[in-house]
Amino acid sequence: MFDGRDPVYLQIADQIRQDVLAGDLAAEEQVMSTTQYATTFRINPATAAKAFNQLVDEGVLYKRRGVGMFVAPGARERLLAESRESFFTDTVDPVADAARVLGIPLEDVVARLRERAAHLDVTAPTTDTEAAR
Repeated sequence: MFDGRDPVYLQIADQIRQDVLAGDLAAEEQVMSTTQYATTFRINPATAAKAFNQLVDEGVLYKRRGVGMFVAPGARERLLAESRESFFTDTVDPVADAARVLGIPLEDVVARLRERAAHLDVTAPTTDTEAAR
């Protein structure tokens, strides 16, 4: 599972963030303990603890003394807001800059995005039943 270039604790934190964003981990839901994480993924418990502590510092998780770690209320909304801002900064802004350099009118870029979105809307399953097919 942890085969990226980033340190394992960052990969763990990123995975938990993604699980929160996707709704796989809901507000107030308990996450695996550091011991469970270490045993499941065969890593040092200190590595898992470092990831969890980072997420606590970010407000994604919180500790209940003697009980464990839980997803913080509002964590998904905060992560969505941060991800949206990063999307514009990391993706849209460079596309706009490249289009300007290439002399592509903004209207052409927007038209292409609309075409792509329409294509995705047509091909994407609309129900769980369709997704299972």
